[in-house]
Amino acid sequence: MKLIGAGSRPGRPQVDHDFIFTVPNLLTVLRFMGVPLFMWLVLARQEYGFAVLVLVLMGSTDWVDGYIARRFNQTSKLGRILDPLADRAALLAVAVTLVIAGVVQWWYLAALMVPDAVLALASLLYFHGHPDLPVSIVGKIRTALLLLGTPLLVLSKMHLALTDVYFVAAWTFLGLGLVGHWIAAYNYFWAIVRKGKDLKNDDEGPR
Repeated sequence: MKLIGAGSRPGRPQVDHDFIFTVPNLLTVLRFMGVPLFMWLVLARQEYGFAVLVLVLMGSTDWVDGYIARRFNQTSKLGRILDPLADRAALLAVAVTLVIAGVVQWWYLAALMVPDAVLALASLLYFHGHPDLPVSIVGKIRTALLLLGTPLLVLSKMHLALTDVYFVAAWTFLGLGLVGHWIAAYNYFWAIVRKGKDLKNDDEGPR
């Protein structure tokens, strides 16, 4: 079974419907709700084991909602916007939480936030809102790597066997994920610029 694009059917075009209440969108909302739960478990209760479980569930819904959307023709315009926003909110909120808890240093949060801040500024400049761009393969791999590395990093801070192995594996995934994050941001930035210029030229039209 392929991990990226799982559920898609060859020969059937993918259409973004105007659906709102779909199973994929519900799973995306649940992923949003997992963010404050994770923060509460780590910062208020220091329950790292349950926090890891929440991260695993959040990461799995990211794959499951995409599979269901493609497999059962439930792709939607709302989901196309909500899904990457949920990923961003999860990654940034988890990073903030781990910085406050002393699990990671501030530079990790900065490495996540700087590219996103640049993209947000470019989106506002060219579109005054969301640019509605398709998620790239690099972006999907980046998200998967970060979602794999984060729970392993939390596990490495617990009183368990093989914590050194968890730590090395975590930073392997996180390091590759950060590289992918910057590459994806670079590609998205120029995609925003190109789409913005094309829309501007279409609006001006022939004179």
